[in-house]
Amino acid sequence: MLATVGLPGEFADLFSMVLDGRNAHLADGVQRALGRPPRDFADYARTAAASGVWNV
Repeated sequence: MLATVGLPGEFADLFSMVLDGRNAHLADGVQRALGRPPRDFADYARTAAASGVWNV
């Protein structure tokens, strides 16, 4: 798709490589920084929304 809108092929290939998941990996940064396991972002967003923190 990126090549069809004029992005040079090498950039389209780079975006494909970055976004296709082959470079995804888990790290232990959250565990080390917060002392607890990471949680799913969707769970965080549900909890935050339910708390009313984003209500204006």
